[in-house]
Amino acid sequence: MDRCVVLVDAGYLLGAAASLLAREPTRSRITVDHAGLIQSLRQQAEADTQCALLRIYWFDGAPDRVPQPEHRRLRVMPRVTVRLGALTRSDGRWAQKGVDAAMHAELTELARNRACSDIVLVTGDGDLLPGLMSAKEHGVAVHLWAVQAADGDYNQSEDLVAEADERRVLDRTWITPVVRAKDLTAPCAPSPAPRPEIAAILSAPLPETGKNGDSVDHRRAVPTVPAVPPGPPGQTPAPAPAEPRAEEAAAEETARTPTEPEADAADGAEGPEEPTTGGTAPNRTEGVPTPKDLADLGRQGQQGPPAGPPGATLRWSSDRGWVERAASGEAPETASLPMLAQLTTAEQRWADREEDITAVSGDPYEVGQVFARRWIERLTNESHLQQLSGEYPRIPHRIDGELLRYAARFGLLAHKDDQIDEHDRYAIRAGFWREVDARSGASAEHAPAGD
Repeated sequence: MDRCVVLVDAGYLLGAAASLLAREPTRSRITVDHAGLIQSLRQQAEADTQCALLRIYWFDGAPDRVPQPEHRRLRVMPRVTVRLGALTRSDGRWAQKGVDAAMHAELTELARNRACSDIVLVTGDGDLLPGLMSAKEHGVAVHLWAVQAADGDYNQSEDLVAEADERRVLDRTWITPVVRAKDLTAPCAPSPAPRPEIAAILSAPLPETGKNGDSVDHRRAVPTVPAVPPGPPGQTPAPAPAEPRAEEAAAEETARTPTEPEADAADGAEGPEEPTTGGTAPNRTEGVPTPKDLADLGRQGQQGPPAGPPGATLRWSSDRGWVERAASGEAPETASLPMLAQLTTAEQRWADREEDITAVSGDPYEVGQVFARRWIERLTNESHLQQLSGEYPRIPHRIDGELLRYAARFGLLAHKDDQIDEHDRYAIRAGFWREVDARSGASAEHAPAGD
């Protein structure tokens, strides 16, 4: 049968390409145009063997054999079959398990069944030598391809090279159109369109009211202290000043003199006086920890992390501290926003799964876009989109959890102890907000004049 088959050891091909282009055999240092790479392999194989291509087999390792985004892209391409072995971590290094055995089995089976006349091997592992010799005994011509070594030397088994019928070296000129070194200084995903209100959102004080009426500070784990103590019974205390920002509090402390007294709690009434900065008790500004607070915090650090207020939860974003939630567990302004599962019918769920398998690559940024697109297209209330857009840059808790669970389907959790990598989480949420902006018109609304 005058057909050719290509067997690719992806670990060898991409690792050697990374060494050649990025001077480091780490696949994360390169970006690959998989469609272009497959097309180049097909054209080169047909030119070398003078036979039509039957199939390209792509052998690679994956944690728990869960297809990664690149495998999802490859396995839906025509004439491409993906075979996955295990990927395990030992002594800080990743190692493939079962890939060589799978290549050996495929090689001998193709030759025994006379499925092709020529087999192209893209590998350097000497463990395939018995399979190569078996294929030759069944009358199959074996072509061995190597990737140009960074140091100019061979990066293949000498025995494998000696047994091959034909040999080709894929040099830098052949590699660079489809593989390039990654710019590590570039952002993980295109940044969303500028939104001027973000600075105001993040810099504004975030007062919360706990169940007991005390102020809960978002930015500190130290409990806040009321600025003015209560006066005698029947006496109306002066209102407490608004919580100053950190810079304003520091400036105010600098401007005060050690002898300046604080104002009384009530006008002209005898009552407890506010301590002065020159007294024995330190002046207390709301939200600013006192030495006693810091000492208490130090003792808590030795005993373990402090417990938060009842019903509070830690904020998931970079803003640290305890946040008081509503009784339902969700902020009132976002509790009415529906989840994607509530908007999806059984027929749509089946179609979504089909699209995930055949069209969605699993790139974190793309995953966020796909999720947002489906959520927006199925909304029945137009105001929900504007309401969600107003929550930028924080995705409501329930929708964010559903988004990350959706991303887990694409293997982004594998080999990371059931935690999505922080780099991927940023990309997922960036894709989500970019799609929301595009659909809600937020990008055009907030774009600078003249753009």
